[in-house]
Amino acid sequence: MSCMTSNLLLCIPIFLFAFVYQGKAYDPLDTFESIETLDWAIKDKSRNRSIPLKFYFPEGKTNSPVILFSHGLGGSRNGCSYLGKHWAGRGYVAVFMQHIGSDESVWKDVGPLRRMFTLKKAASYKNFMLRVHDVSAVLDRLEKLNLKSDSTLSGKLNLSRVGMSGHSFGALTTQAVSGEKIHLSVNLTERRIKAAMPLSPGSRKMISPDEAFGEVSIPWLLMTGTHDLASIGGQTIDSRLAVFPALPQGNHYELVLNKAEHSAFNDKAFSKDKLPRNPNHHRVILGLSTAFWDAYLRNDAEARSWLNGDSPMNILEKQDRLQKK
Repeated sequence: MSCMTSNLLLCIPIFLFAFVYQGKAYDPLDTFESIETLDWAIKDKSRNRSIPLKFYFPEGKTNSPVILFSHGLGGSRNGCSYLGKHWAGRGYVAVFMQHIGSDESVWKDVGPLRRMFTLKKAASYKNFMLRVHDVSAVLDRLEKLNLKSDSTLSGKLNLSRVGMSGHSFGALTTQAVSGEKIHLSVNLTERRIKAAMPLSPGSRKMISPDEAFGEVSIPWLLMTGTHDLASIGGQTIDSRLAVFPALPQGNHYELVLNKAEHSAFNDKAFSKDKLPRNPNHHRVILGLSTAFWDAYLRNDAEARSWLNGDSPMNILEKQDRLQKK
């Protein structure tokens, strides 16, 4: 064998490895960034209101797209950490807000017999509006901190690419700032939000779904389950499923996880859950949410092709349902 032939054969495996690596298929479940976290709080002086935050950062990155997250009733900035960690591992800055008045503080120091009463009381229109205004207050503050040279956040955020998500009460918060009309004369849309992902969404009794959601103009990914019921709030399976048909055509999606209860979107199951937890639910949530953010916050053509093609079927289970329009 000649020296030239030997060298050529040695090069072939290297060439093939490089080709395969460069042509690696898009996989939204991969993570490629080290992450760091930061607990902080901002003060909205106009309302004399503190908003605790938890940041998940891709370590050492600048100009990253931002995802805001709003917890459910009685939750905190520490909930749904599996989402924050994964999104940061994909290069996003995830900002988990805590809404004082409808957070864990309303039940933590209350006896078991009064907890349900205090939680129901906290599920008020007043607290809903406080949450909505928290979103704008956080964005206002992030814009200033991102430009401040001595800030921990200096240059880390790309606030022209902001997504919003939330669970349950946080989903209603997300809907309200992302194009839903909560009343014919009330529109609370926050124009800085470019895509939204409500987890356990809901529709309202005071306005029809078509009137509420018919003018949503940004991409939405709805996620719910076949057993997605909560003891507070009055949402039914049908009221959750009423949102998607009312959305206009174009860049809208709905995932319905088979046998997923209300807690499926949280880090841990609830003590009163009736069905065993399915570990694949989180895998599906992470995969679809990441592809959605990549497609609509990064304008990633591969992500959009993955999301709109047959690839989601590789992670969905047979009785899960994904709709697109």
